[in-house]
Amino acid sequence: MEILEATVTVDDLDEFVARLGEIGDEHGVAVQALDARYVVDREHLQRAVELADRAFERGENIADERSVEVLLYAAATRQISRALELGVETGECPAVIVVHDSGVDSQGDETAAIEAVRALSAVRPEATLGDYDERRVREWFEITDSELATGADLSALVRERVALLVVEK
Repeated sequence: MEILEATVTVDDLDEFVARLGEIGDEHGVAVQALDARYVVDREHLQRAVELADRAFERGENIADERSVEVLLYAAATRQISRALELGVETGECPAVIVVHDSGVDSQGDETAAIEAVRALSAVRPEATLGDYDERRVREWFEITDSELATGADLSALVRERVALLVVEK
């Protein structure tokens, strides 16, 4: 898994997402752009990627495309329409772009895919990971004050929600 932190400026969301898909196809990888305001850390994404891979290996995937499965796990929901809310949006948006080669059916080139994404005019590489919006994250993942009062940090609670998606079947 490779990550590109960036601010994206999207005029046509469908066109931007289609271009990311084309880059993924060209390089044999899954490419997914997420709104960085909902991503607590790299481990959040790493866990989502691991669980998406496992779902595909077991034939238990929800989505047909690995990039969408990664988004479902990152969002901790089985509803694709809901998970899409964690994707980037039209206009300027802080983003974390995940590029992942499962290594199962192909030998994808994550590095070349990252460079292709970096070269898009809509992408301005800059630090975004870890600059999440706590209110948004807590609301999205339904994290309560009492959970935080136990001493667990927000990142651990988000990763727990991601892992619980497997159990919610």
